[in-house]
Amino acid sequence: MHIKKIVLFTVGTLIVASVGLLHFIVPGILESSINRIKPHEPYVIRPDAQALHDTLFIADLHTDSMLWKRNFLKEASVGHVDLPRLQRGNVALQVFSATTKSPEGQNYDKNTSNSDRITALVQAQMWPLSTWDSIYERAKYQLEKLYRIAEDSDGTFRLLLSKQDMASFVSAREQGKRGEKIVAGIYLIEGAHPLEGDLNNLDKLFDQGLRITGLTHFFDNRLGGSLHGVSGEGLTPFGESVIKRANELGLMIDVAHASPQIVNDVLELSQQPLILSHGGLNGICEGARNLDDKLMKRFAEKGGLIGIGYWDAAVCDFTPEGVVKSIRYGIDLLGVEHIALGSDYDGATEVLFDTSELAILTQTMLDQGFTEHEIRMVMGENVKRFMLANLPDQT
Repeated sequence: MHIKKIVLFTVGTLIVASVGLLHFIVPGILESSINRIKPHEPYVIRPDAQALHDTLFIADLHTDSMLWKRNFLKEASVGHVDLPRLQRGNVALQVFSATTKSPEGQNYDKNTSNSDRITALVQAQMWPLSTWDSIYERAKYQLEKLYRIAEDSDGTFRLLLSKQDMASFVSAREQGKRGEKIVAGIYLIEGAHPLEGDLNNLDKLFDQGLRITGLTHFFDNRLGGSLHGVSGEGLTPFGESVIKRANELGLMIDVAHASPQIVNDVLELSQQPLILSHGGLNGICEGARNLDDKLMKRFAEKGGLIGIGYWDAAVCDFTPEGVVKSIRYGIDLLGVEHIALGSDYDGATEVLFDTSELAILTQTMLDQGFTEHEIRMVMGENVKRFMLANLPDQT
């Protein structure tokens, strides 16, 4: 009997240790392998560039930080974004994307919805059981994480839901509350598959705080074709109903990862301008990730805003100089009022600077002859204007 107890105790200890390893260690190891910062010498920022950078309203249209098991209020040694690094980089506004399903072996050419690597990550991080087999619940859970961060931040982070919230935040930011840089977030779903084919779920997510909806991600869904799917189709009837309801609610629409035909269809149907939260321009970085310049011109003519990414598939050359070269190309092609930042931080990307190092973009733009007006618009004033115009009225 004594030996049996020892065996049972040993087995139980091993099980607990295995669960602890899975829950606390494996997610960090996984993230450090896919959310990489390429080793580089520290950037030396000139006083003139730093002085300008410190006066900017900086906004980024896309990060996937809520997918990962980290304390967002503490600086981490992995990943690209957390509150201390946002503050150090002088970032005012960060759009947080919820990634909810992504196929095994995902690529920029062709994927199906038959597999899902997010499920294993959700289970390893011990998310609530409801999220293990529900894409909708995964979107809801990541939004709840943002609310908890705001509650625990002692006023240094807030979630924005309306024009009034945005205006109040801009005012508070300018006042420099308690000498600290407060940061705001807006919530986005990357692909509308969390709706699970039910338009009522769009209303539910909106009521909970969703303010930007993507349409597709790495695979075709019930709304239509992905840029990386198999059909290439445009909006389905369900997709059309989502666009119309999003307009009625005041939800902004993100066409990142959408097929060219979906983008054309949405431009015809939507009564509000669109964003492309993270990507690049095919004329300077040819590849399956970027839509062609002709379509992007139409997108801009309809008031759209594109966030230029910091990773190879978006800009090809992901050095600071390469990112800024893509920004210049975008300004010359579409107009400065249509260009913003869209990092895709924490989205399984390798970059050469994290959010704390954004002053290198300001300095590189100065070095490449950008005017102060152009720098201010691209770094965040365009996003500020867009959000003040397109967030819903107070609800």
